[in-house]
Amino acid sequence: MVLVDDHIEHLPNEVRIVEMGPRDGLQNEKQPVPTEVKVELIKRLIIAGEKDIEATAFVSPKWVPQMADHHDMMQAIKPIKEANPDVTFPVLTPNLKGFEGALAGHAEEVAVFAAASEGFSQKNINCSIAESIERFKPVVEAAKKHDIKVRGYVSCVLGCPFDGDIAPGQVAKVAKDLYELGCYEISLGDTIGVGTPAKAKAMIEAVSKVVPVDKLACHFHDTYGQALANLYACLELGVSTIDSSVAGLGGCPYAPGATGNVATEDVVYMLNGLGIKTGIDLDKLIDAGVYISDHLGRKPVSRVANAVLAKRQ
Repeated sequence: MVLVDDHIEHLPNEVRIVEMGPRDGLQNEKQPVPTEVKVELIKRLIIAGEKDIEATAFVSPKWVPQMADHHDMMQAIKPIKEANPDVTFPVLTPNLKGFEGALAGHAEEVAVFAAASEGFSQKNINCSIAESIERFKPVVEAAKKHDIKVRGYVSCVLGCPFDGDIAPGQVAKVAKDLYELGCYEISLGDTIGVGTPAKAKAMIEAVSKVVPVDKLACHFHDTYGQALANLYACLELGVSTIDSSVAGLGGCPYAPGATGNVATEDVVYMLNGLGIKTGIDLDKLIDAGVYISDHLGRKPVSRVANAVLAKRQ
């Protein structure tokens, strides 16, 4: 039997985790989560060693009531940022109005989101893919003027609830458009969690021909229990940024049955086992997941968290 003690050669030495919990993880929760609870979650994630935490979204409260406190959130994280200058708090801005709100809140990084599927683009943001890219141009231009970084998301990269399978070439086209627009990084989302390792690999291979692989991130949901396997396949191709959500929070309002983002605890456990550094303390991360899960009145979705918690009892 061969034991891996430190690190597997063809994998990255270090992986950057972008934490989705406070925004993507909570946005579809039906019960309102108070601002102070979100802020406390962020504080606990920082204690666990997280450095990139998506804080909120400047979207219409009519469509996403959970994010109606975005101005309050920006005020609340200001002193946290001052105390932790190495931590970034990206915020979602779907249009110029959203960007202006983020700018007023002194955001240092914003994110725009497109889809690889026409059906999903129409349902999610009420426009075609081409129209969404046009809509983002003034946002990126304004961000450049104010020296604010822009991250780009592409949804439904491995399948769509309306259009079915998505061709890797289509994902590559949208990713290239966002990258050429000025997004410093492109996060590729398996929004409904239907991907498998072979599909994930084919998609990354296609996209990395038009966007450098070190500018790509993976944002996988775990509906079919494939997220970790898919992430491993992408790590093998050189991807070294992973979006995940503490306690496996999240879902998609336009994808019935889709579960949350892959749990940060499960990702960190896997990376630890591969000898890949994340800078995150797993026990403290589990504690953060327990905090928000207790507030929501349920157990964490993370298998690692539940296994560790069972041991602690």
